[in-house]
Amino acid sequence: MSAITPNSPAHANLPPLASRFVEVAALPWAVSQMHPGVQTKTLLVEPGSGLLTMLLQMAPGAKLPDHEHVLIEQTWVLQGSLVCGEGVCKAGDFVWRPAGSRHEAWAGPEGGLMLGIFQIPNRFFQADGKVVDFAGNAWEPIWSDALARQEQARFEAN
Repeated sequence: MSAITPNSPAHANLPPLASRFVEVAALPWAVSQMHPGVQTKTLLVEPGSGLLTMLLQMAPGAKLPDHEHVLIEQTWVLQGSLVCGEGVCKAGDFVWRPAGSRHEAWAGPEGGLMLGIFQIPNRFFQADGKVVDFAGNAWEPIWSDALARQEQARFEAN
């Protein structure tokens, strides 16, 4: 199995088909170096497929700059709000974005806590023309193979 919850040492010796219970409060927040006022807790990542589930905590007005949702993204706002040019998603509400959608997003005046579920990580477009993932790593070398596998699987299913 390639899916993991980073910083969950109790998972290391579990059999492949065992459930992975995650004590979310015990996971450390990772402060984003690329996105001031943003911190995350990765609940699940599967590098081979690109699947990613994370908690995202944003300070009031913290911004996620120009980015593309490569495949479907789902966000459930737990506290505060998430804002973009198309509208506001408030606490208790859910928004999903189709593959290929591109925008900026920011936390409302009270900040926000969100659960994000990504079929593959977003592409962030920097002013210098570089395309990176949320952590600032070049997107292509890390995620292009996972995207190709997903596209191939969809092609074969049809």
